[in-house]
Amino acid sequence: MSLSLGIVGLPNVGKSTLFNALTKKAVPAENYPFCTIDPSVGIVPVPDDRLWQLSEFSKSAKTIPAVIEFVDIAGLVKGAAQGEGLGNKFLANIREVDAIVEVVRIFFDPNIIHVHDLPDPVRDIEIINLELILADMETLSKRLVNLEKDAKRGNKEATFEKELLEKVFKVLEEGKFSNSLALTDEESVVLKSMHLLTNKPIIYALNQKSGAENIDTTPVIEYINSIGGKFVFIDASLEQDMSSLGEDEKKEYREGFGMMDGGVDKLIKESYELLGLATYFTTGEDETRAWTIKKGSTAPVAGTAIHNDFKDKFIRAEIVFWQDLLSAGSYAKAREAGLTRTEGKEYIVKDGDVVEFKI
Repeated sequence: MSLSLGIVGLPNVGKSTLFNALTKKAVPAENYPFCTIDPSVGIVPVPDDRLWQLSEFSKSAKTIPAVIEFVDIAGLVKGAAQGEGLGNKFLANIREVDAIVEVVRIFFDPNIIHVHDLPDPVRDIEIINLELILADMETLSKRLVNLEKDAKRGNKEATFEKELLEKVFKVLEEGKFSNSLALTDEESVVLKSMHLLTNKPIIYALNQKSGAENIDTTPVIEYINSIGGKFVFIDASLEQDMSSLGEDEKKEYREGFGMMDGGVDKLIKESYELLGLATYFTTGEDETRAWTIKKGSTAPVAGTAIHNDFKDKFIRAEIVFWQDLLSAGSYAKAREAGLTRTEGKEYIVKDGDVVEFKI
């Protein structure tokens, strides 16, 4: 399944630098606002040690990881919702992604321009989030005008949508995101069709910098927690420097900077989790592969990640948990130990399952 995350934030907070670190793909990351005009897209593998262990176990000829698409979107500024800077274009680009990575600068550096002179993480988040809210309010206002006539005529669908959007509009007026509102399944389907920016899940990437003066993060962490957000710490510049190194070299490089945890790997994993995704595996001599599915997918639905026909042609699936397979040493021993199971159409595929479909 194709999934994308848009990297957003104020100009010069490290968005393109992070993108380069994520994708090892060179895009401009110069020291001036609006360096990025058109969104760049990169396909990024999801780090997963299980995949490589299974590949080694099967002595596979090919190893194919799950992937996420990251989109580098140019910097937003205050007034973007009214078209300031290149606001309308940027906001339109954000509408196309499944989730948002909001980069927040948490370091001082006199050599790197900040659009508001000095970085203030809470203020900077509030500026971006307000622009997303204002853009959604404009979207809802236009839609509500169109619904008014049909609702007055007694059209039930129009009345339902109008009442829902008015409820959402009120939440936005309070400075909250639309995804903070508890909705029924029917309401969620209708709201999803609006492609609201504030209905997308967000993860905040707190961009620190080795060798620079980093800002006290207590206030921004408290703020993110207060709005129910998720965050990770990254050092985009350091990660970009390491992006071309091998794993052993990266480890030495991180140790030299006292940075043992790879911020980029954690961001990818957290983003994967943010979208409510799970991974199952297929493994054999030809190929070991990680497949992306929505959590809660039944076996026939999970099979569509491989081919759409699997849903209709599904008969059964042989399931073994990845760690059980490795511990057993072979499929035959796993079967002898009762670690494999034959499951039908109602089985919910779990993260870490190794699946062999029978069609």
